[in-house]
Amino acid sequence: MADGTDDVFVVASVTERRTLISTRVREWCAAGTVESNRPELSDDVALLIAGGYADESTRSILANRRSVGRSFPEIGGFSELRYLTDELARTRRRLLATRIGPVQVVLERRVQALEKRVQSMRSAIVHSNRHFASSVRAIRKDRRDGLHLDVEQREALFAGLTRTPVPAKLPVGLGVVASSGNAALDKLAAQFGKVQGTGVIADAGRRIAEVLDGLVDSEPEGRAGEYDALLYLAGNLFDRIESSSAWHSDHFVIQRNQLDLADEITQIAVDTVALRSILAELDDAAALARDEGTRAGIASRREALGAVWDQLVERVAALARIGDLVARAEDQLSSQRAVAHAASLDSRIDDLLARSGSRELSAANTHYVGDQFDGVEELMFAHRAALYGDIALLTSGNERRAP
Repeated sequence: MADGTDDVFVVASVTERRTLISTRVREWCAAGTVESNRPELSDDVALLIAGGYADESTRSILANRRSVGRSFPEIGGFSELRYLTDELARTRRRLLATRIGPVQVVLERRVQALEKRVQSMRSAIVHSNRHFASSVRAIRKDRRDGLHLDVEQREALFAGLTRTPVPAKLPVGLGVVASSGNAALDKLAAQFGKVQGTGVIADAGRRIAEVLDGLVDSEPEGRAGEYDALLYLAGNLFDRIESSSAWHSDHFVIQRNQLDLADEITQIAVDTVALRSILAELDDAAALARDEGTRAGIASRREALGAVWDQLVERVAALARIGDLVARAEDQLSSQRAVAHAASLDSRIDDLLARSGSRELSAANTHYVGDQFDGVEELMFAHRAALYGDIALLTSGNERRAP
């Protein structure tokens, strides 16, 4: 419409969509749920989030390494590291609460198996000579270029990677042990699961089975907490945007230069980790407080930090809006490619039809050449007949002169 109503409607629609996205992000983070059917985060974004647990110097080196294409050790997915460390922590808690007996033996073996796997992953990350300089000369060069991570910095990143936000992965019952990859424990778990009847052995078997069942979290499926939920959502949005061909197309060159997605994810992680740590310390202080004045002061400080959480949610909501717009642009580009392909087919069809006259002339010319061949064939027959007659005359003359 010429009076500008369309422009007002578009602005209102954009504003409403932005508000709706912010509301949904806030509700999703408050629920603190990351369902098991959601994808795991990529190693790239997991490393960016792990930078939130490190110091500024480490994050700066990570950014430098990323800018020049330096890779980081791979262990088959940092989400698996989080699953293992969580299970190790649960099993250790169960072990501490278990009395001496066969149950304790099973849990000790499980702890040893998990510790071995986690330690193997730690060594692969912290002590990788393929990814980090090891000679004095190479270390000095990387330090000059701002690319070298000291062992302590790699340890800090490893600790951060053990906190990678993950979807729920809750095995049922003895599946906790069955998924360990430890053949002895697998066999033991199967045997305990078959124990029936009464008596000391049967009772011990049932107690062990109950302990193994208890290794599963008692929290609802997918419960990750609001902070992990926020970090997971931010990381998932990063993966979706970075994997979009539309985002990397020429249409969004300016936007890519304006928004450093990697730095945005890192800063969100830094603030989220700091907020969670401070709130945990405030909770501990409130639990130790002996008077109302101290508790009131702590409560006021905690309330003031609510603004920080609101800002973090809004930053993730802004990323969600970018992801939504990029997804819509992806659909539009796909439609445009389909239209362009159809248009190219139309032009090829038109070109094919336009050449029909040439094909008719070509066919007529070919038939004309064929007709000429027919005339040539008749002429050849005449020449061969005449030649045959001449040869016959010559031959007959020679026969008459013979004595």
